Amino acid sequence: MSSGNLHKQDPWASYYGPNLGYVQEQYELYKQNPESVVAEYRELFEQHGEPPQYAGQTAPIVAAQASGGAAIDAKVLQNLVAAGKLVWNIRAFGHLAADIDPLGISPKVSTNMLELETYGLTQADLAALPAELVWTKAPADVSNGWDAIEKLRKAYTGTIAFEFSHVHNEEERAWLKQRVEKEIPAAKLSTDERKKLLTKLFEAEQFEDFLQRTFVGQKRFSVEGNDVLVALIDEMVHELSNDGVKHILMGMAHRGRLNILAHVLGKPYSKIFSEFHNATNKKMSPSEGSIGINYGWTGDVKYHLGANRSIGTGETVKTRITLANNPSHLEFVNPVVEGFTRAAQDDRTAPGYPTQNLDSAAAIIMHGDAAFPGEGIVAETMNLSQLNGYSHGGTLHIIVNNKIGFTTESHDSRSTHYASDVAKGYEIPIVHVNADDPDAVITAARMASEYRTKFKKDFLIDLIGYRKYGHNETDDPETTQPTIYKKVKAHPTVSRIFTDKLIAEGALTEQEAEGLKQEVIGRLKAAYDEMKSREGQEPVHQTQGLPNDLAAGDAVAPVSVEKLREINANLLKWPENFTVYPKLQRILERRATAVNDGEKMDWGHAETLAFASILAEGKPIRISGQDVERATFAHRNLVLHDAETGDTYCPLHHLPEAKASFAIHNSPLSEAAVLGFEYGYNVHAPETMVIWEAQYGDFTNVAQVLIDQFISAGRAKWQQKSSLIMMLPHGYEGQGPEHSSARLERFLQLSAEENWTVVNLSSAANYFHLLRRQASITESDAARPLIIMAPKSLIRNPRVASEITELSNGSFKTVVEQKGLGAKPDRVERLVLATGKMAIDIEEAIEKNGDQNLDWLHVVRVEQLYPFPDKEIAAIIERLPNLKEIVWVQEEPQNMGSWFYMEPRLRKIAPAAASVSYIGRPERSSTASGFQQVHSFEQQHILLQTLKYSPSLTYNTGR
Repeated sequence: MSSGNLHKQDPWASYYGPNLGYVQEQYELYKQNPESVVAEYRELFEQHGEPPQYAGQTAPIVAAQASGGAAIDAKVLQNLVAAGKLVWNIRAFGHLAADIDPLGISPKVSTNMLELETYGLTQADLAALPAELVWTKAPADVSNGWDAIEKLRKAYTGTIAFEFSHVHNEEERAWLKQRVEKEIPAAKLSTDERKKLLTKLFEAEQFEDFLQRTFVGQKRFSVEGNDVLVALIDEMVHELSNDGVKHILMGMAHRGRLNILAHVLGKPYSKIFSEFHNATNKKMSPSEGSIGINYGWTGDVKYHLGANRSIGTGETVKTRITLANNPSHLEFVNPVVEGFTRAAQDDRTAPGYPTQNLDSAAAIIMHGDAAFPGEGIVAETMNLSQLNGYSHGGTLHIIVNNKIGFTTESHDSRSTHYASDVAKGYEIPIVHVNADDPDAVITAARMASEYRTKFKKDFLIDLIGYRKYGHNETDDPETTQPTIYKKVKAHPTVSRIFTDKLIAEGALTEQEAEGLKQEVIGRLKAAYDEMKSREGQEPVHQTQGLPNDLAAGDAVAPVSVEKLREINANLLKWPENFTVYPKLQRILERRATAVNDGEKMDWGHAETLAFASILAEGKPIRISGQDVERATFAHRNLVLHDAETGDTYCPLHHLPEAKASFAIHNSPLSEAAVLGFEYGYNVHAPETMVIWEAQYGDFTNVAQVLIDQFISAGRAKWQQKSSLIMMLPHGYEGQGPEHSSARLERFLQLSAEENWTVVNLSSAANYFHLLRRQASITESDAARPLIIMAPKSLIRNPRVASEITELSNGSFKTVVEQKGLGAKPDRVERLVLATGKMAIDIEEAIEKNGDQNLDWLHVVRVEQLYPFPDKEIAAIIERLPNLKEIVWVQEEPQNMGSWFYMEPRLRKIAPAAASVSYIGRPERSSTASGFQQVHSFEQQHILLQTLKYSPSLTYNTGR
């Protein structure tokens, strides 16, 4: 029987060859759930039922015998099986033989699995096989098995190469194969598109060349060697915009940023030239004042700045593009951009979880080839992509691969073959593309954009080029890479390569190409002349300083007792058929009476009422972190779990009074990525009260870059406002070095220019008022982050609990005077200042020593540490005419906590006759003891010293 007749009589014949046995597997899945297989197989099984049972024989033999024909020759069968293996390896490993390295400096690997000899095949063997037995559903122009192999090899080993065998989803793999094997080979850019592409290349190249010649010796982190990046990003932007994306959020490091700002974000050349022209520091006379353009603004170097651009104008704006500001910490902008994107997708205007529209916003992130595998924040951020609280419909990743990290080559910077290999663990399709082939790059951009739009998942393009200069333009790379830079110097630019290609194909002439180039050069010169003509007429940056205080947020409308009781009652309702865990139900039901006169509510209860009252005022809230639904110390329990079914119910989602969304998400075990995400969410959605809670405050160590570079300094560097709340459990309970200190000293060291608020509270009511104050300033000029040293043991301490009238009356207090002390101001000789848990411990110690005469002592709780409440403390000092000493008491070691921050500020307001001293643990390298007995002994010693009268002022500091 001929193979042609076999195809006509057997509907399964097209699925033999490389798919032996696979069709049967798909049929077993189909029987369990028809929707679990792709449409192609679903239709096949619907029409023809069960595929042949092979029973140890090959399908072609079974089919031939069933049709009364002779058995296929064993050699033919062997060749079919071998061809199937070859096809699989071309698809899986063709990238290893691809022409994707412009300089040819990548390490060589064996590609024997792509050679005919490896399988005992010859060209003649393959030519004798029908095309469809080698390549299932081969295109019509594929004539035989050899033709199939050649076309597949060309598709997978050209200047664009593919890796997607690690993608588990069958539908996605089928789509990717279709694009690679059939659609991409047939797709061609039009002549007009290619001319526009050449213009983009000229813009990128001539912009860098102009800066190099005009501003000699200044850093710009040129994109040259990967010039086509500009065209790639521009293409992605237009593809996404045409697909209806309203917001495109982008992040990148400094290399190529100026070019992207100019040619994708539309930042005027004249503005960029002005920043270069004014880059050198100018001497200032004493009469001109201090260096710094505005109070509260330090600015940043030009290649860290972001920008915004709109496609369209006015009411016809189609898409808004944002490039995030980014420090030199390279990849740490990644989660910030993902937070931007999720915020742009969420509709927070209705109660419950926000409604998310994945089609409304998309992220594009450009990475460095050394940083992508080298910095853990990359993997942390990619892990967020499919999680409920952080999903964003897929990010388009581009590795701007110049095959070097500063002076370190790839073999010293990663253990993987490709810089992109980290992405395989997250099943992200990968395309490697030669940056010297602009046609292939645009093809990759379109494929990536289409995939993201269709599957709402990440896609990665590894854009492989080189670096024309050193790490920056003043660095000599030949010191460390002499052989590579010999190749770089001899290598033509991509614009020259593409121009020659177009001329050879008759798409344009040399004169036409030169005309395009000169038009670009003319625009650059005109912009420079414009900048020079305006020199001295306007500052480089125009910004406004920070407000001098938080007065704008002090006037927060009170919530009546009646309203709080009504809200409280509604929070204690859940469906009749919902079974709350009995132990938790008893705890929650006690909250019903806690709002009665004379009763008190604890920390978690006050927090819940604060959230509810904020939602009732139309302010959306988002809170995330490890275990926030329950909270590490089980005080929150905002998401209830049915004890019988495991179903969940959040009372704040069903609160009748709520007028905005409430999102609460347990996060993955990540601090850096999640904190960056929440910061980004808050920056993009400033009307939202965004909270990140650490499992323990100590764990913020892992996110220090986000704190240092974004949260504390983002407004000063970039005028980027945020009102993010960080809740950091802090307090010494003898739990050891990693469960005691949120490193309060680090936040105080970073405190300046009123960049944020740092608090350590001692009452549930003050916490309630603080949350409401923070919610009131989110969109005002007073907006700034809030750092809360959150309690642990104090959460259920009755001394922290508050009556409902304390919530309905008053406002946030920066300092609180301890009741019962200082009744006779002229008798007070020692003023003790403490914060947080230490203040509660002092109160408890005083009560235990009730028979001791302490009228010489007055204790003040400093609830707000920064901005320092100097006026409030000074007013207290003025009432104490015989004050001899001011003592700062803390539980942290002397070189940690608040002491080094407080000392100079206390000395500044202390009376001349009063000393300023310290009581607490001595200086230490570790934050806390790991032994409970040692901790307890030290804590008792601190309290004894605090309450010990020392009229001679010969105080023992405890050293």
